[in-house]
Amino acid sequence: TRRALIGLLLGCSLVFMVQGFYSASDDVVELNPSNFNQEVLQSDSVWLIEFYAPWCGHCQSLTADWKKTATALKGIVKVGAVDADQHKSLGGQYSVRGFPTIKIFGANKNKPDDYQGGRSSQAIVDGALNALQTLVKDRMSGRSGGSDYSRQSGGGGGGGSGSKKDVVELTDDNFDRLVLNSDEVWLVEFFAPWCGHCKSLEPEWAAAASAVKEQTKDKVHLGAVDATVHQGLASRYGIRGFPTIKIFKKGEEPEDYQGGRTRGDIIAGALDLFSDNAAPPELLEILNADVLKKTCDDYQLCVIAVLPHILDTGAAGRNGYLEVMMKMAEKYKKKMWGWLWTEAGAQMELEASLGIGGFGYPAMAAINARKMKFALLKGSFSETGIHEFLRDLSVGRGSTATVGGGALPIINSVEAWDGKDGELPVEDDYDLSDVDLDDNFGKDEL
Repeated sequence: TRRALIGLLLGCSLVFMVQGFYSASDDVVELNPSNFNQEVLQSDSVWLIEFYAPWCGHCQSLTADWKKTATALKGIVKVGAVDADQHKSLGGQYSVRGFPTIKIFGANKNKPDDYQGGRSSQAIVDGALNALQTLVKDRMSGRSGGSDYSRQSGGGGGGGSGSKKDVVELTDDNFDRLVLNSDEVWLVEFFAPWCGHCKSLEPEWAAAASAVKEQTKDKVHLGAVDATVHQGLASRYGIRGFPTIKIFKKGEEPEDYQGGRTRGDIIAGALDLFSDNAAPPELLEILNADVLKKTCDDYQLCVIAVLPHILDTGAAGRNGYLEVMMKMAEKYKKKMWGWLWTEAGAQMELEASLGIGGFGYPAMAAINARKMKFALLKGSFSETGIHEFLRDLSVGRGSTATVGGGALPIINSVEAWDGKDGELPVEDDYDLSDVDLDDNFGKDEL
């Protein structure tokens, strides 16, 4: 009947619309269980493959960019598409759980990487070319690809990305010696070379390892375990997914790391662990040039207090100021700053270079010796005042100036404070018995 014919035509049109994402005229290769092995798995080319479902709105939105990508990469990188709704076996084989999912089949076709970048044609092309560059570098180095913390991956480096040499490779043989028997804190990533999320984490982990090593003076370590090779370790710690990050502290059960996966998140988490387990930095009196130079050279900032003369405060007053400084050193210990103090008048060149100038004690300055810049405490010399001063510095606020002369000043060698009240200098006694005083002294008439 006519109604039946219309229904048949509509049905055919619907089928055509559903299956019509890509056609033979496109540069996108339609893949299915019949051709996937020969086209992809047995190929020497890099493949960029979209797993999609015809009913998926995001897949429909991606179609134009996917075709554009395929045309741009023609002859360079293969671009394919799998209707994973129709070919569920292929989607299941590669753990496709959402649409669209994009995977990069590089050197090891059995272990593709998840593409994590943007969905514009330019972003996808960039991701494909990076994968191609990595494949070429691996071939030139005689490697077959995969995630390995013992080597640098492709991508040019630079930009403070860190070095994988700062990530300690952990194995069944060295794990107990390096981690469990250590007095220091360890963050350990358990990874699998075929895991896409592990690949995404790899540069973040390497950059964080370098920063943490420097900022904690090598007191917190970042390590990595290839759980597919060292299965004994993975079994011991119940690793069921990748990447899994665990925190190891001596004498305690390991705990799961719950923080973010960017280098900034990892660094912040490591510094928190460091500060929780570290003693506050030592508060040193500036006794000679070496004390000032070493402290200011070794740390990002050196915080210097110029305290009133001992005759003005006594031991109790000075200890009160020092106690405030020690509390703030504890509060800011994860910043890894140096803490120093001197007595007013003992280091006049230092005071002059910081613009303190012989008044307004107690005073405080924070010096960045690398830039030869300093900032002065404007508020009160109290926990609240110093906290506000240092908080502003830590987030890049507050006014700074150049250290006078553009270099650390001359420092006098002085004796350490003995912890006692000061004593007035002893003066010579004068015998006034032989001095004739005019009887009229003080009686001048106006």
